[in-house]
Amino acid sequence: MTSVTLLGATEIRQIAEELDLHPSKGLGQNFVIDSNTCQKIVRLAVVDQNDHVVEIGPGLGSLTLALLQATSKVTAIEIDQRLADRLGVTVAEHGAAAATLSVINDDALHITSLDGSPTKLVANLPYNVSVPVLLNFLERFPTITSGVVMVQREVAERLAAAPGGKDYGVPSAKAAWWSDLFLLDSVSRSVFWPVPNVDSALVKFVRHEPLGDEVLRRKTFDLIDRAFGQRRKMLRAIYADIYGSSGAAEAALSAVGIDPTTRGESLSIRQFMAIAREVDRR
Repeated sequence: MTSVTLLGATEIRQIAEELDLHPSKGLGQNFVIDSNTCQKIVRLAVVDQNDHVVEIGPGLGSLTLALLQATSKVTAIEIDQRLADRLGVTVAEHGAAAATLSVINDDALHITSLDGSPTKLVANLPYNVSVPVLLNFLERFPTITSGVVMVQREVAERLAAAPGGKDYGVPSAKAAWWSDLFLLDSVSRSVFWPVPNVDSALVKFVRHEPLGDEVLRRKTFDLIDRAFGQRRKMLRAIYADIYGSSGAAEAALSAVGIDPTTRGESLSIRQFMAIAREVDRR
């Protein structure tokens, strides 16, 4: 596996020219052209030869090759057919065996099953869909125990935020159902082509057991959506329609130890769960 060589910036542009590729803003195509950054991501993800890694949005293959230096099984999900078709060629040209890579030409949001029980997710996620893609994979693939994703810096801060802070919101609350998340390093804009107009950062997640069954999850996530959809309102007002009145909502919130005048940004995932359970009792 260590015989696999990496892509350089010049070769990346040559492949793009060969494909007549003009990076699509709509598909979030900002390709990593720095091999050191790719190797760093793999190290932070603690990928080893026993891992089956899922990579979303492999693009021209920079991170794919770095992954194949560390493991013998990568499943790459690429929405752009030109890139999906070229990836196997690039990997072969750089010394990786064909059997080490599986390529799926599809939208990651549409993926509901994968062969081979993947163990890690490592990706430079398309920034326009990074949160829904991550939540989709946390929900659907319990064999993925950990991973590192590169996302827009603002999104990274939201994902890793704790209750009570300005960055805490729907992404952090929902992701906490399945995992603990940690903000890692910032990533320079200069490692991308084309250079994005936003900053980037790495987030690591480590899976824990889901906090409840699917019925409870759906009810809890509905409460989260309501709370952050009206972020400036007090909880007793937000949940009045669920309980029939603001007075009834106040009583229900007080019953589970939550101040009815607080706002959703102050609640942990377990407190949202407590409210969901209280709804069932009334």
